[in-house]
Amino acid sequence: MTTSMGPFSMSELISPIVKEIPPSGIRKFFDLAAGSKEMISLGVGEPDFVTPERVREACVRALERGRTSYTPNAGLVELREEIAQYLVNGFQLSYEPGNEIMVTVGGSEAIDLALRALISPGDEIIVPSPSYIAYSPLTALNGGRVVEVETLAENQFKLTADALRQKITPRSKALLINYPSNPTGATMTYEDWLPIAKLVQEHNLIVISDELYAELTYDQKHVSFASLPGMKERVLLIGGFSKAFAMTGWRIGYACGHRELVGAMLKIHQYTVLCAPIIGQIAAIESLRGGLADKDFMKDSFNQRRRMFVRGLQEIGLPCHEPQGAFYAFPSIAHTGMTSEQFAEHLIRKAKVATVPGHVFGASGEGFIRCSYASSISQLEEALERIDRCLRESAVNS
Repeated sequence: MTTSMGPFSMSELISPIVKEIPPSGIRKFFDLAAGSKEMISLGVGEPDFVTPERVREACVRALERGRTSYTPNAGLVELREEIAQYLVNGFQLSYEPGNEIMVTVGGSEAIDLALRALISPGDEIIVPSPSYIAYSPLTALNGGRVVEVETLAENQFKLTADALRQKITPRSKALLINYPSNPTGATMTYEDWLPIAKLVQEHNLIVISDELYAELTYDQKHVSFASLPGMKERVLLIGGFSKAFAMTGWRIGYACGHRELVGAMLKIHQYTVLCAPIIGQIAAIESLRGGLADKDFMKDSFNQRRRMFVRGLQEIGLPCHEPQGAFYAFPSIAHTGMTSEQFAEHLIRKAKVATVPGHVFGASGEGFIRCSYASSISQLEEALERIDRCLRESAVNS
């Protein structure tokens, strides 16, 4: 007896959750811009600096000595000790290298591990909007649901206690914050954080604090949420080397927090990636031991570009709050009558300038575009000229 079988369909076998997740909105516009030599890309958040020479040389020496093995799951002891000292010196935060710090494959893995370790089906993760695009998909993949809290340009995209309070429910498990912010460049002061900390305590929330841009604040020093009274034990601090240390391709991040949460994350890490690449960890050690001056030099350069670029956006008629951190400007395009996606596509076609439409960062991002100013001054000036010309031509033809 034979059984009749229909045609094979891979689509029917792929997880519905994965099928529902949209592709990265940032990568979509990066791909649209790829292949054009004339294109100026302000889309991808990557420093235009190469990793400093001393760091590269340290890795060459390590390779010549044959350092190509696995490391402990939590990362090289030397690196965890350096991270602990760096956090004490720079942010007055004290973590035990042995069981409160783990090294991850970039900050992205740390976020994923935290959500996997914390979420039970149906849990709600509260996220300020606009926010980094990975938070919602990673939450969905782990059975949770993102609840967006709107932040506003007129309030410099700061999270407020009033807005947060309205989104807390009995299903709220964690607050996932990212300051300095990607995509807005917003920062929070100690006074801004105090009423947020009170709500976190009242509702017994865990806080996942993505501080990848902690070193890139300009007019005020970064304030880690973990430094607030009573917050350290309920905060998972996530940091990394990609942005301020110009080490995007090395894929080294870290997570610091309560030993039970770090231990749960480490258990998942053991079964998935095992350990972060040893050469990347060696590069991170050298960056902390000898590369802090290089970091400061790059930060000063970003600050110069920030001031020039934001002023330029305002002069050509794109309202933009002054970002206090990271290396992104988030100008409003609402007055053009186009959606964020339409405007970004228009710039690619007519001006050969790639940006990212604000809506990919959450509902509150509609009406804005994200522009990375981690490019050379000359490229930024040319981009402004092209955008200005495009806006004037559009006004004439409308």
